[in-house]
Amino acid sequence: MAIMLDEKQAALGLGCFFATVHAVWVALVATGSAAGLLNWIMGLHMLSMPISVTAFNLMTAVTLIVVTFVVGAVFGWIFAKVWNWAGKQKYM
Repeated sequence: MAIMLDEKQAALGLGCFFATVHAVWVALVATGSAAGLLNWIMGLHMLSMPISVTAFNLMTAVTLIVVTFVVGAVFGWIFAKVWNWAGKQKYM
């Protein structure tokens, strides 16, 4: 028997993870460290694109964190539902 996942906990966990990653990005933008990190990551992927980090905007930052929390929560909930459904299936 497969372990059952709690959909609400999975949603909260993945939503918090997504939001935390983006909160770190917001902090990097606010401190002026984001451009260097972005250039380094692009270089690791052997990419050269005309991308620039714009000025910090609090409303945009809050929106980014909230939207990524919601998207992460939806993915977490769907993952738990599929996991629980697959665990109930009988295989030959």
